[in-house]
Amino acid sequence: MITDPIADMLTRLRNAGGAGHRWVDIPVSKLKVEIARILKENHFVFNYKVLDDGMHGLLRVYLKYHEGQPVMRHLERVSRPGRRRYVAVEDIPRVRNGLGLAILSTSRGLLSDRGARQEKVGGELMAFVW
Repeated sequence: MITDPIADMLTRLRNAGGAGHRWVDIPVSKLKVEIARILKENHFVFNYKVLDDGMHGLLRVYLKYHEGQPVMRHLERVSRPGRRRYVAVEDIPRVRNGLGLAILSTSRGLLSDRGARQEKVGGELMAFVW
């Protein structure tokens, strides 16, 4: 039983990148698809697609590499089930001075840190990626 599916997704992405895999399969959910969409929009992954395996479905994320190294060098879960972390719009952190990405769950859906600043909304700080 997985108690934190988002941390499981980030760990699978981190492990697959470290092992040099072309893609990784993850059990699908709407939240995970939105995280994959944000990662693709910010050029951290090549692509993603939802596959029907006859049961619950799979999210296949195609990883991106540059000169043999994974583009996502660090994935970190910030808000956990036991310790939630919420931030106001003026307190959204800049990850690696703007080179990284913070993923937030807001009232307007899942947004990157740049998108949340543009929409002027805060929310739950889900993860850091760089």
